[in-house]
Amino acid sequence: MDTGALVLAIPMMAGPQVLSSIIFVTGRRPVRTSVAYVVAIAAAIAVGLGASTQLAHLFNTQAAIGGSGGPTKLGTTIQLVMVGVLIFLAVRSYLTRATSKPPKWLAKLQSASPKEALLLGVLLIFLMPTDVVIVLTTGFHLESEGKSVVDGLPLVAATTLLAALPLILYLLFRRRATVLMPRVRNWMSTNSWLVNIIIYLLFVALILF
Repeated sequence: MDTGALVLAIPMMAGPQVLSSIIFVTGRRPVRTSVAYVVAIAAAIAVGLGASTQLAHLFNTQAAIGGSGGPTKLGTTIQLVMVGVLIFLAVRSYLTRATSKPPKWLAKLQSASPKEALLLGVLLIFLMPTDVVIVLTTGFHLESEGKSVVDGLPLVAATTLLAALPLILYLLFRRRATVLMPRVRNWMSTNSWLVNIIIYLLFVALILF
């Protein structure tokens, strides 16, 4: 699998995205809801990549980050703004760590239906700022390199794999997974502020390097 795609997939699935995957396998319908969620993640990223590539083509932009000719002035400005916003969010997560709590809707996922899991997967990709930025950046990069959306499939595959990882572990090691997954879920819920900081700083590194 493309290493670059896997690196991008990590911040896409970190946080509520992977926590949702873990909660689904500890819920009432572990397999059905997890499969629906993974399918939604894959479909949403594929559609998002197609739309961002078409948008880049429409505007005939060369502002994509890391294009073959190097970033333009606009591309550099976008990079700096993104880095500034992400650093601000990381600092805010640290300062508010004492009162930080996971979203309330996460507590309802254990009883979610497959349809609800399907909807959640789509919404998380299209509404989470980090996911939107990664999908847009990838689409614009593909356009600047003269590539098609097919070349973005490694990102779809890597993200889908990470989304499906809790389900795969559940199917392979059901007894151990039923013990381990709740512990991971509880740790991530308790330390959501730390997870957020790691995501923001990882994405800053991806932008700068």
